[in-house]
Amino acid sequence: MHTYRPDIDGLRMMAIVPVVLYHAGVPWLSGGFIGVDVFFVISGFLITRILHGELTSGRLSVIGFYERRARRILPALITVIFASFIAGYIILLPGEFVDLSQATIATALFSSNFWFWRVTSNYFASESEFEPLLHTWSLGVEEQFYILFPLLLWALARWPGKITLWVVTVLTVLSFVVSIMGVAWNPSASFYLAPTRGWELGLGAILALSFGPRLGARWLREVVAMSGLAAILFAAIWYDASTPFPGLAALVPCLGAAALISAGAQGHSLAVRVLSLKPVVFVGLISYSLYLWHWPIFSFLRIYIGDVNIPPTLAAGALVGAFTAAVIS
Repeated sequence: MHTYRPDIDGLRMMAIVPVVLYHAGVPWLSGGFIGVDVFFVISGFLITRILHGELTSGRLSVIGFYERRARRILPALITVIFASFIAGYIILLPGEFVDLSQATIATALFSSNFWFWRVTSNYFASESEFEPLLHTWSLGVEEQFYILFPLLLWALARWPGKITLWVVTVLTVLSFVVSIMGVAWNPSASFYLAPTRGWELGLGAILALSFGPRLGARWLREVVAMSGLAAILFAAIWYDASTPFPGLAALVPCLGAAALISAGAQGHSLAVRVLSLKPVVFVGLISYSLYLWHWPIFSFLRIYIGDVNIPPTLAAGALVGAFTAAVIS
């Protein structure tokens, strides 16, 4: 049985806050979108740790895993989709409502990353701000990973030694290379699709299978953990819509998240203690619901006022509304 790690829920806070504030239009977090990449690393780590633990103990049920994921993900997602559908029926023009309906179907099929790749010219384009379900692209990437990855681990379990770690590492490196090439050749596809995002989840998976380099000395854990925090904050503050992404640029926040996960697994550090504070953990615990609610609220607000730029007072009210909905969810 794996020990609960509050610092990982704290790391979720480090992921969700930049995303939400970036979408709210906070100017000094022009790279807040990197929070999604931090989420991917966390997800890859946690899912692999669960699956590998069940495999080694002979308790793995792929169907059971899918059932647990459904119970975890679907209730809040269905609620947000339904609320967005009702709001769209009231606010949107008929053509816009048809688009929302099609996006809803794609979201329900966990393929909205494909949908928005096809219908938006660019995630960062101004017209994308008026897509109430745009944020579900990342759920599509995760669910596609969750469908395939357990089958891969199950297939590799019959092989001896560290073959699983080696195969996952090779696939992760290949995905990273494809991501770098994709940013140059087809930036939109590289942003939205699983083959160019899989390495971020794979990085977390590698950590779960190996726990990375040994950090026995306290000073070394402190350095690694603080470097991880600094990497995430650097990307959130200094990146912007013009940064070629994901590719090489995504390596900074992803390695930052990996450093914090690895350091936290091997002992105490100041960064781990900060991430384990109860208020920080609380925000991390509601991060999934907050991610689901915040974007439709901001998007419908932009549609209602007819402007991409939300006035600060309205943005603050939307933040409170999103946080409240997340807590209730």
